[in-house]
Amino acid sequence: METQDLTHFKSLVSKLPHLKKEIAKIIVGQQEVIDEILIALLAGGHCLLEGVPGLAKTLMVKTMAEALEMKFKRVQFTPDLMPGDIVGTEILEEDHETGRKFFKFNQGPIFANIVLADEINRTPPKTQAALLEAMQEYKVTYAGTNYDLPRPFLIIATQNPIEQAGTYPLPEAQLDRFLLYIKLDYPTEQEELAVLKNTTGIVSNQLQRVLADHEIMDLQKLTRQVHISDELVVKVNQLVRATRPQTTTSDYVKKWCSWGAGPRAGQALILCAKARAVLQQRFAVIPEDIQTLAYPVLRHRIALNFRAEAENITTDHVVTELLKNDASNHRTH
Repeated sequence: METQDLTHFKSLVSKLPHLKKEIAKIIVGQQEVIDEILIALLAGGHCLLEGVPGLAKTLMVKTMAEALEMKFKRVQFTPDLMPGDIVGTEILEEDHETGRKFFKFNQGPIFANIVLADEINRTPPKTQAALLEAMQEYKVTYAGTNYDLPRPFLIIATQNPIEQAGTYPLPEAQLDRFLLYIKLDYPTEQEELAVLKNTTGIVSNQLQRVLADHEIMDLQKLTRQVHISDELVVKVNQLVRATRPQTTTSDYVKKWCSWGAGPRAGQALILCAKARAVLQQRFAVIPEDIQTLAYPVLRHRIALNFRAEAENITTDHVVTELLKNDASNHRTH
């Protein structure tokens, strides 16, 4: 990296703690979740956010968009939502001078930098699939014409883990397109107390804009340039392969898993580890990056068998077991 580039990137990276400070003006606690969403943004991927109602998922994403000077749109997914309600539709217009009628594409809410797909599992598969092309290709095709989406582009889909009646669970292939699966827990007692004090008065905090969209895109380029040693790449590859019952040496995986993560998981883990390094103002990946991000990267890419579900074994238990095995193997060598 040239000196001029390095200076530019260092100045951008130094803004990241300031960005987190701005978000913290509105959002109390939830530091890990905010970090993971920022990691998805830096790595250029999308995330699935799961949490019970009332944990300020929408407010969190909206606050981040404001602090980033990015266009934000929220779509409430309902059983009657159609693909056109997301991507847009063509409307018939008339040229007042010539009287000639023509179709004009009216852009849907997907044409924003940060799109919150609220309760994605409440809408039928046809509408869920409308997000797929946008997530993968960064464009929308309508009536044979391609429309590019704004960059940077981040979809954050939320789902409620409680109500499963009348929902449409995302198919495995679609889940795999989400870079991270983030779980949002209840706040601690102190955090909840702070929320009550901050949100029931009349004072409202003003947010400062910290990073513009072109600066985020520069940071995304920087993320890919972060150094990762060959040894850590091998470790990532071994971890992903260990989730597959066919190639694993782990009895735990053989006992509880029906199939494991695909190659996309390894790519996601390396990219996210690099993004975490950038977020912590480092230019090299360390083992802790991989251990921390193994959970949100792998939890939606491992399928458990019926026995595991009956015994309340979760994919996080599987990841913990694999990381433990890896640590003990490391000590014996």
